Amino acid sequence: MKTALTELVGVAHPVVQTGMGWVAGPRLVTATAQAGGLGILASATMTFAELAAAIDEVQARTDKPFGVNLRADAADASDRVDLLIERRVRVASFALAPKQEFIERLKAAGVVVVPSIGAAKHAVKVASWGAD
Repeated sequence: MKTALTELVGVAHPVVQTGMGWVAGPRLVTATAQAGGLGILASATMTFAELAAAIDEVQARTDKPFGVNLRADAADASDRVDLLIERRVRVASFALAPKQEFIERLKAAGVVVVPSIGAAKHAVKVASWGAD
């Protein structure tokens, strides 16, 4: 099946397994990716070191695209953005609208940026910054 989502992120099915805290770890994300959907790691409940290890584990288990959900207001959000870029994670999703700087850095590295937005005016704003 081809949709805008499958074409954008390179998955077989337009199914997104969201980054649910304490639930969306490496095993669930890998299973989702292997099944053709987009698995999203929940990083808000992980330390930076745990996130790095979780990304490594998913990448060791599958070569399929997956993403990581970030909190834009986390104290180490900038470091987490760098980690996604360094590890070549396909998708960065955000629980809150990210800073323009985060979107620009991720997009420059080829990462798909998918923020969760609560108002149409905010969606227009982050889209103008380059969010997918």
